[in-house]
Parts: sequence; C-alpha cells; structure tokens
Amino acid sequence: MSFWLAKTEPETFSYFDLERLTKDMWDGVRNFTAAKHIKAMQPGDLLLIYHSGKEKAIVGVAEAVSDPYPDPTSADSRFYTIDVIPRYRLPQPVTLRDIKANSAFADWELVRQSRLSVMPVSDSHWQLIMKLSGQA
Repeated sequence: MSFWLAKTEPETFSYFDLERLTKDMWDGVRNFTAAKHIKAMQPGDLLLIYHSGKEKAIVGVAEAVSDPYPDPTSADSRFYTIDVIPRYRLPQPVTLRDIKANSAFADWELVRQSRLSVMPVSDSHWQLIMKLSGQA
C-alpha cells in the first residue's frame, strides 16, 4: 500500500462532498507530474485529502478503489483518474502552516512544489500527519 496527497478546492469538491457521494472519481488533474502519480496508484492506496484555497489543510483520508483509467473529462489520453471512497475525517485538520513549521516536512513536495495537486507521501510523513491530527 502506498500513501498519497490529493488537493482539491473545497468550493468545487470537498472531502465532505465525497462523504455525501460515498464514491467518486478523482478527475481533472492536468499536470503531467500529478498525472504520473495518479497512474501509479493502486486499489487500497490511501490518500490524504487536502483542501486548498482559503483552508490550506489536510482534512480527511480517502481510499483508491479502482485501477487508474483514462480521465473521461479529458480529450488527452495521457491523463488518468481513479475512483475513491471516503475513509475518515481527521479529528483535527493539519494546516499547511503546521506542516511548514515542522522541519521534518522540509523536503516534501507540498512544501517545495506548492502547485502540484497529487504527490506521494512517505510512511514517516503519513505517521506524522496522523499524529498532528490526533488520529494516531
């Protein structure tokens, strides 16, 4: 199992929308690096859901439940999507400010490449996010 972070604008689609729908596809990624990450996902992988925009916080965890497949919202066959389900809300959101204040995250793409919408999460970063959120 691998860990990922996926960003979304909560005004457009939030983690809470995913809870309401119970399953949806994670589509609309148009960055080639982020698309490469989606194509590497497998069923059972877990995703930190990050609300961008005004919130700038990780708020929940979702699970990939499909193999990657071509994104039906794109005419470009290089872009992929996956189906995801909500797993749980974090007891306390972990803000970008919290992450940037912790030197353990200094090398993470979330800090270094702020525009990247999908990125891997190391085991150590995952565990630290769970601790900061009160989940672990």
